[in-house]
Amino acid sequence: MADDPKTRPETRLIHAGRRKAWTHLGDGAGGIVNPPVWRASTILYEDVAHLKQGTQANRDGQLFYGRRGTPTQWALAEAITDMEPGAEGTMLYSSGVAAVTGALLSVLKPGDHLLMVDSAYDPTRNFCEGFLKSWGVETSYYDPMIGAGIADLMRPNTRAIFLESPGSLTFEVQDVPAIVAAAKAQGARTLMDNTWATSLYFSALDKGVDLVITAATKYLGGHSDAMMGAVTTHKACWMSLRRTAQMLGHFVGADDCYLVLRGLRTLALRLKQHEASAVQIAHWLETRDEVARVLHPALPSSPGHQLWRRDFTGASGLFSFVLQGGDATARAALIDGLAHFGIGYSWGGYESLALPVDPENYRTATRWQAEGPVVRLSIGLEHPDDLIADLSAGLDRFRAACG
Repeated sequence: MADDPKTRPETRLIHAGRRKAWTHLGDGAGGIVNPPVWRASTILYEDVAHLKQGTQANRDGQLFYGRRGTPTQWALAEAITDMEPGAEGTMLYSSGVAAVTGALLSVLKPGDHLLMVDSAYDPTRNFCEGFLKSWGVETSYYDPMIGAGIADLMRPNTRAIFLESPGSLTFEVQDVPAIVAAAKAQGARTLMDNTWATSLYFSALDKGVDLVITAATKYLGGHSDAMMGAVTTHKACWMSLRRTAQMLGHFVGADDCYLVLRGLRTLALRLKQHEASAVQIAHWLETRDEVARVLHPALPSSPGHQLWRRDFTGASGLFSFVLQGGDATARAALIDGLAHFGIGYSWGGYESLALPVDPENYRTATRWQAEGPVVRLSIGLEHPDDLIADLSAGLDRFRAACG
């Protein structure tokens, strides 16, 4: 059922990765719902002939050595692949950052030029300025709203363009089809961090992106108890991605794969609630005098809103708001007293989080200017009215701290 292109995404999420070979004992012996946890390092062969045969194939579904995976890893990879129509395969990584770096290394070599969106996740930027720079890859940063104008920044040695849409601090939505068209005209690859929307709300491969990166730590796992990244791609990039990951020794343990696969089954339901609550809270924040701007792609006032309406089928629970005046101390007064919001990095779990963010520290191609400090919210699965009451009290504290 999962392979039927007419099957809706919600149904595909339930059935993907549940091959009988991984969940059944055999004809008449019965089976189980969830692929079990196969933990393995050494794989035993029947004889030397089969040992040699194992080295000749490199695909999921065939045991070789534990680092190549077992049915637990294969089930998750297959399920994520099935979320992207037209995908050839998915590689799993120990974190979202590892997925970003693994994808970049699969398409770049010394002497290449990379175009990186200026609103990129900070560790992505650090990798460009650290490893890639020392390795001989030059990175230029571009305005996330540049669209087709990115063609003017491309050089003969531009090999890749990296997108993150929306940006995870300031939430600009990029014109992905226009950027992809410019890249294809010069033979450059496109990579996109699609963690915010997931493939349920934005089908990046369908928009022409070559490598789709997801921090499975976030919404795919959904319970703040597993670290993982994934890169999904089409046939043209698949073997390069796979070989690069294997040469670098990237591997994800079976227990974490089991947790993420279990979380994946409820992704569609959870995202609907994250979206509904976040949109409600974002609209409420717009009514508060203490708030200068709300940066949520589903709001008409947010940068790239029309692109979001055109290209996305939904929104998730992560967004930011800009305070009207005040300073870091007043912002801390708002956040520190929150009862239903944790203070911590990451997002996409069932619990709500509030984080002080300073986008001006991570921009070079564009300048971040705002009326006051910024707070990023990850809206969880609590009742939105309780979260609104909590934020209302927090904004009262902010106003008091501002004098």
